[in-house]
Amino acid sequence: MKKILVADDEKLIRRLVSDFLVQEGYEPLLANDGEEALKLFEENPDTALLILDIMMPGVDGWEVCRRIRERSTVPVIMLTARSTEYDQLTAFDAGADDYVTKPCSPSVLMKRVAALLRRGDNPSSSKVLTMDELKLDSFAHEVWLDGRSISLTLKEYSILQKLLAVPGRVFTREQLLDDIWGFDFDGDVRTVDSHVARLRTKLGDWGAQHIKTIYGAGYKLEVNKDA
Repeated sequence: MKKILVADDEKLIRRLVSDFLVQEGYEPLLANDGEEALKLFEENPDTALLILDIMMPGVDGWEVCRRIRERSTVPVIMLTARSTEYDQLTAFDAGADDYVTKPCSPSVLMKRVAALLRRGDNPSSSKVLTMDELKLDSFAHEVWLDGRSISLTLKEYSILQKLLAVPGRVFTREQLLDDIWGFDFDGDVRTVDSHVARLRTKLGDWGAQHIKTIYGAGYKLEVNKDA
């Protein structure tokens, strides 16, 4: 039974989400603030996914997500009443994989949970992909560059995995959006651009050299011509 950590300072929201998680066969872990969420995650390293409110007393959801991202690529969904573009971009910058605004249908939220877990558990991706000094281990869900572990969000990891699997192929923004975010995602292609930009930054010189923008088309992973 997969553990789902839910952090929200509204008791009714925690109870509602928890009830639906139980119905879907998950084990909910409930926290009423950010500090408790971090403590629960520390005590339950096998947590499969987090659902975080943003506005919580003490440590907010953005900060919880940032701290989680320092050590894990576990999927994170922001569930919040805040709906501005700034709020969403801040959440994605913090490492969130999905953003759901309240009020929302619990059934839709459960579909988003299932979709993120499926992408993280894709058995067809159990192999190691390499290019120069970069290694992506799909079984361990880890990325290494020059022997150093690179912390990526699930979406950043999925983009890199897709590009690395077929070097030289151009993937359109729409293809990446549909394949990684899913057909039911209601955002736009700028989401892909922001994630690729963060991925390129995290990979430093390697990212700048290999992850290429094909203007008017999309992105590709360029093979080192000197190799």
